[in-house]
Amino acid sequence: MNETELFYLLALQKVEGVGDIVAKKLLTFCGNAEAVFKSKSSQLSAIDGVGSVLTRKLKDKSVFERATAEMKFISDNNIQPLFFLDEKYPDKLKHCIDGPILLFSSGTFDLQNQKIISIVGTRQVTSYGVEFCKKLISDLAPLNPIIVSGFAYGVDIIAHQAAMEENLQTIGVVAHGLNQIYPGTHKKYVAKMEKNGGFMTEFWSSSNPDKENFVRRNRIVAGMSEATIVIESAEKGGSLITANCAIDYNRDVFAVPGRVSDKYSQGCNNLIKTQKANVLTSAADLIYMLNWDIEKKSKAVQKQLFVELNQDEQKVYDYLQKSGKEVMDLIAIKCGFPIFKISGILLNMELKGVIRPLPGKLFEAI
Repeated sequence: MNETELFYLLALQKVEGVGDIVAKKLLTFCGNAEAVFKSKSSQLSAIDGVGSVLTRKLKDKSVFERATAEMKFISDNNIQPLFFLDEKYPDKLKHCIDGPILLFSSGTFDLQNQKIISIVGTRQVTSYGVEFCKKLISDLAPLNPIIVSGFAYGVDIIAHQAAMEENLQTIGVVAHGLNQIYPGTHKKYVAKMEKNGGFMTEFWSSSNPDKENFVRRNRIVAGMSEATIVIESAEKGGSLITANCAIDYNRDVFAVPGRVSDKYSQGCNNLIKTQKANVLTSAADLIYMLNWDIEKKSKAVQKQLFVELNQDEQKVYDYLQKSGKEVMDLIAIKCGFPIFKISGILLNMELKGVIRPLPGKLFEAI
């Protein structure tokens, strides 16, 4: 996308009444944004959804001044604009009818041919949610997924931090322009995130983190991801809006169950109860439901002459060497581990290529 194309796309965004859906209709009909402004009124008014009122607004030259100012901000701050037809634009978001025609990004990330998941939840995250989030991302790390969230308090920032600790790409989708960071206390994470990930937004530098912007932001979080995971949520909250966006986009949704008496498990439990979300108890659930292929990675690791196992993994491996094929529940009992822990241990061992799963929830040592 050259400067001329960007200039007219920015101007098109600022025409009152032109949202992402109408903008895509105009671009499809006219070929490009410059042609939209140079087309005759009679041609524009013939487009479905574009009447005489909107046609007159497309002739308003004041949008060019605003586009010029935003282009200066983009240039001065090394912002990368992504047009929805560009190769670097999030692939899955291209298929969302209301996906932004332009995204603005900062940092260093590669979205091509990557597993992308979004992790969302309450800002009032509990210790249960924190530990689950960290464990989930740690167990998924060998598959190198990109972790997307909203850079907010609570589950969002925990997910970003956990991803950075595992050296995974992580992207914060923000509800304001890239001239600021909200909340301000999270500025300390910016530099590290931009080294292996970064930030994305549809909002101009003139946009503040207004309430309605967060709702619009949520559709990007859901739309660019293969699946959305809700760690904890009260009965109502922004993370449920994200989950519903994912459902509307025909994406997989997962929810972490909790006690019925816990306030911040009510939203997740309701998603599961109404069959809007799959139950998520471990990374293995996600890998199975998304049909992620770990066999190839296991084989690659298996070629190593020596595979390092931690103390828990060695205990399980020694048991399977002696007992042969065994079901997960019995492995947990015999090795003295709770069920929620054994699933993660077995997944890591499978990724290391030292065990393999068999039908009937059986596992055997290789």
